[in-house]
Amino acid sequence: MALAPTVEVVLGSIAFGIFWVLAVFPAVPFLPIGRTAGSLLGASLMVIFRVITPGQAYAAIDIPILSLLFGTMVVSIYLERAHMFKYLGRLLSWKSKGGKDLLCRICLISALSSAVFTNDTSCIVLTEFVLKLARQHNLPPRPFLLALASSANIGSSATPIGNPQNLVIAVEGKISFEKFFIGVAPAMLIGVVINIALLLCMFWRELSVTRTAEEVMEEAVVEDEVLSHKFSPARMSHTPERNASSGKKAEERVMEEVAVEDEVSSHKFSPARMSHMSPEAAHENDVEKKSSWANGFAKPSLQVSDVKKLLGKKALILKTCVYLVTIGMLIALLMGLNMSWTAITAALVLVIIDFRDAGPCLEKVSYSLLIFFCGMFITVDGFNRTGLPSALWNALEPYARINHASGVAVLSLVILLLSNFASNVPTVLLLGTQVARSAAAVSPADETRAWLILAWVSTVAGNLSLLGSAANLIVCEQARRSQHYGYTLTFWGHIIFGVPSTLIVTAIGLPLIRG
Repeated sequence: MALAPTVEVVLGSIAFGIFWVLAVFPAVPFLPIGRTAGSLLGASLMVIFRVITPGQAYAAIDIPILSLLFGTMVVSIYLERAHMFKYLGRLLSWKSKGGKDLLCRICLISALSSAVFTNDTSCIVLTEFVLKLARQHNLPPRPFLLALASSANIGSSATPIGNPQNLVIAVEGKISFEKFFIGVAPAMLIGVVINIALLLCMFWRELSVTRTAEEVMEEAVVEDEVLSHKFSPARMSHTPERNASSGKKAEERVMEEVAVEDEVSSHKFSPARMSHMSPEAAHENDVEKKSSWANGFAKPSLQVSDVKKLLGKKALILKTCVYLVTIGMLIALLMGLNMSWTAITAALVLVIIDFRDAGPCLEKVSYSLLIFFCGMFITVDGFNRTGLPSALWNALEPYARINHASGVAVLSLVILLLSNFASNVPTVLLLGTQVARSAAAVSPADETRAWLILAWVSTVAGNLSLLGSAANLIVCEQARRSQHYGYTLTFWGHIIFGVPSTLIVTAIGLPLIRG
């Protein structure tokens, strides 16, 4: 693609630069408006500067990707309500045999859950649980937080629904769920094993702490707290937690009122008549009436318990349905059905099965992320129309062809740097079509492999630094804000492990990628 006129190139670069700064540094002092507003600002500037027309801007928004992202969010919300992540968390602490065993479990569960429920969701719901387990075993939180974030990134690379950039690649490259999984899963599994080995080597001494008798007694106390831990849903809204508890209390009050209402409606009135009892007899009669009145109100508590049993059975049925629908969705994806419509259909089935107002669940969807994607699609499309990305790729393309090892190495290095400099999703949008077209020109069979290499490298690149992926930032912020188990994972504390892990895992996984 030829370069656009100089004015368009300059203005388009300015708009993209503003978008990039706000995407990487959402709280920048001179414009602290956040990532979502930053993406909309970049998109608006592309239209205002006439780099892209309004019609082209609307056409740049990829509806299938947004639909797939929305559907998987809704399914994840219902899985959280069905206590899926609570069960995963309890699996971490079940018969644990020390720090090393615990770290391996965190890596495996984080990787597997991220492949199905996205890496961001897994990190949101598991971070505080991991902090509690570290305290329970008197171990430093850092290795476990690194294990959670790094394994979530690696594990999410195996499926199109594991992270946003994979969604883009699967849709743009027209790669089925099954083909994507088969192509990347071997590299993912080996990558998780290597990541575990690197964590054990780096933190072997810290994970070998011996506990005193007092600490063992404290562990028993903390274990009860760990097993009773309740996860908060992955969401962007700011609904206070007290609303949920007050809603539960209100529900209990309604059940009690229903039980009392039944008692009142069945009450039989006796005719009003004059009594000629002595004061002593009247007192005894009054006491008897009070006793019978109290006993009469003991009955509704039995009715409330019956209602609770019925509600418990209904909850169990709903949980079972949620798991069955999720398994059905995964089977449909493996069969090659349209990914966007499969996810939306699964979400709608869950809404219907729930058989009540879906508003509270739909409010938990991260609409700010969907809006961010809309703005990013427009901004990146406008920047591509300036011709700059094509010109830069044309200079690199002869050295980055995937038909030989040196070309794969150069391409991987470019993706690693860009993913940490410009974030992984914009990198995929900028490079994806160019890389696939270059691979197809050499060998049409290599086009899918080029897309999968892009998926693997851009995802694992998130482990390089704390700013490399949203999952890293989620773990860092969740740990820092934890009320009882707060821990600050610093930039340098992450990068000391992140650099060697990223380079080694990426290099060993590349030969295992199959198109």
